[in-house]
Amino acid sequence: MTMLCFGESLNVMGTKIGRAFKEKDPDPIKEEAKFQEDQGMDYIDINLGPAKKTGKELMPWVVETVQEVTDLPLLLDTSNVEAIEEGLKVCKKTPIINSIMCRPEIYEKMLPMAAEYNADFVALMWGPDGLPRDENERAALCVELLTVANEMGISNEKIWVDGIVTPVNVQQDHAPMLLRFYDMLQDIAPGARSTCGLSNVSNGPPDHLRPILNQTYAVMLERSGMQSIITDPRDEKMTQIAKGQRPDIHEIIYKVMDGDIPDVNELSQEMADYVKTAKVLMGHALYSDSWLEL
Repeated sequence: MTMLCFGESLNVMGTKIGRAFKEKDPDPIKEEAKFQEDQGMDYIDINLGPAKKTGKELMPWVVETVQEVTDLPLLLDTSNVEAIEEGLKVCKKTPIINSIMCRPEIYEKMLPMAAEYNADFVALMWGPDGLPRDENERAALCVELLTVANEMGISNEKIWVDGIVTPVNVQQDHAPMLLRFYDMLQDIAPGARSTCGLSNVSNGPPDHLRPILNQTYAVMLERSGMQSIITDPRDEKMTQIAKGQRPDIHEIIYKVMDGDIPDVNELSQEMADYVKTAKVLMGHALYSDSWLEL
């Protein structure tokens, strides 16, 4: 099984891209969009952040700038609802609205817009009380949001459910909990798609440990039915894993998930590191910044 890759690096938080957005300089934006296509991304996420003042004019400009150099479909990512709508108007391919929270004051405003423009959307499992405590609370939010969307004529196949990945060094128990949520997704929402902000799992640990956390968790999520990941196009091994080009990595992580834990002393360093990381993400070993050294 493979996963679609949504490139995350056309983002206002990046120094170079943030400046290009602010100055409306098309060249760095085109360069980044072309790079993401060359790296095998399936969609490009255009993240403007809050964009309260300029978003309404900026989003359609960025969309059109990106579309000058690539035919990849887009995710429109900003909390400025007007900016989203202006972007939808100029998308050539069916876009994804990233994202719509499970809060009535949000979805009552944004779902009609998704329906009007025939857009897909990311259903973010962030409710009135914030982050759900477990897989059952996520399931309840999912049913609520998708039911309202269905009533507006949006089918489950156009909805990408994001159960919210959390940092493993802060909420270690949420890593296996999220797997359980995705295991049940097709039972509660047949036909729904799935996605996640994968790099959130490593948000906080030292930079050199982030790739293996992201890569390992991607394999675990894929086994639970994950269909796409919002990912760093510069992590080439992550893209290989998502595209099913590293079955050896999948196999070793599946063994840990099944409780058939290999002896790390009999493995290569690469495979041993994936075993150790999978044990942390499954909650079989406590997280520490030195888990690979133990």
